[in-house]
Amino acid sequence: MNGLTEALLRLPVLTPGVLITAFALSGVVVLLLLARRTPQWLVLAASALAAGAAAGALTLWIIEKPVDMFGTPLGWSTRWWVIGCFAALGLALANARRSTLRRKVSALLGAVVILATTVLGINAAYGLNPTVGSLLGIATVRPLHLPALLSPGDQSLAAATDASTPLWKRWNAPAGMAAKGTIGTAVIPGTVSGFTARPAGIYLPPAALTAHPPKLPLVVLLMGQPGNPDPGAIAVILDRYAAAHQGLAPIVVVADQLGDPTIDTLCLDTPRYGNVETYVNTDVVAWARANLNILTDRARWTVVGYSHGGQCAISFAAKHPDLWGNVLDISGEEYPGADHAARTLTEVFGGSQTAYDAQKPSIILAHNNYPDTTAIFTVSTDDASFMPGVKRVAAAATAAGMHVTYYEVLNGGHGIGALNGGLEEGFAVLYPRLGLSQS
Repeated sequence: MNGLTEALLRLPVLTPGVLITAFALSGVVVLLLLARRTPQWLVLAASALAAGAAAGALTLWIIEKPVDMFGTPLGWSTRWWVIGCFAALGLALANARRSTLRRKVSALLGAVVILATTVLGINAAYGLNPTVGSLLGIATVRPLHLPALLSPGDQSLAAATDASTPLWKRWNAPAGMAAKGTIGTAVIPGTVSGFTARPAGIYLPPAALTAHPPKLPLVVLLMGQPGNPDPGAIAVILDRYAAAHQGLAPIVVVADQLGDPTIDTLCLDTPRYGNVETYVNTDVVAWARANLNILTDRARWTVVGYSHGGQCAISFAAKHPDLWGNVLDISGEEYPGADHAARTLTEVFGGSQTAYDAQKPSIILAHNNYPDTTAIFTVSTDDASFMPGVKRVAAAATAAGMHVTYYEVLNGGHGIGALNGGLEEGFAVLYPRLGLSQS
């Protein structure tokens, strides 16, 4: 990737300047497309707008109902963007008919502007892709040079990493410590699972960047589908926590449980989608132990997930309590493939409802007891599609003996507001548990 390409991919797409400029350009385009001096043009233009809007509404219905492409309602903000885009494209198409070459070229360029603005508008509604690269699914975060592993005999860190004493009591931030952590990527091979994942995102807090760092708690974060293993959002949250706690925060691995962002792997080991469960709980875990300065106590290990990843997180915590002492489920699906259950039942489980039910977190939780697992479940107050499932799984976790916190993020939707609110509340609960703060 050359410098110019990388610079273009790093361009922000969520700033007010970018969005206002795009919206203004599209407004000008529509006005220019409407300004045409031919007989009956206003009638033709109105018909084109109406036909385009109808085509957009039909497309939405097909996507959300028969095809169920995204597995969840798109929300009215997205729907209005799509309908408006199709209406404007209808107007552009009407301009291209029986017009001069100049008019045709203007209509084509206008259509491009309208499409780009629609993508930016929908992306802004969710707020999860802050750059051109992340919007296109192209990683722009560079590979991270990891600090050397601490040797077992490093006596300078004995007090700081004493497992019997919370880290916040033993750690004194050195002078000159970085104000913020750093992010990057690392390739985590599917040595045991055979799963091919995209490079994982890594976050190292300020304390991890010092000359004599302490061993720190581990967080494995799983993002939504479609989505990218981007550490940017959690880095912002944990930098704020670290600033208030002498640079202390967990080391984070944002693992890729998808491989292909268009595929719902269910976070299971299946012939159809690969051994995703083994990848996260064996390969990622082994890599973290071999490459990161992390504590090994399960009480200091947390699996976190958002949306699709939320289901993965609670499923892994339920199945592998020996690994995960804590789980944070942010707006998670209720069970694998909940958004397309009939198709999942047929394609993955061969029609066996019993086999399918055995993979549902609530069922797994009902057959086990978790007296030393901390679980946090968050969902937005305006996320009607996901809230009932989150409540049911939280209730099942409570019944199974987990120490459960349930929290509703005010008007966070099912995008960046839900993610940020869930991370904020989740780490408020987790910091004392991880030994990073007194309370």
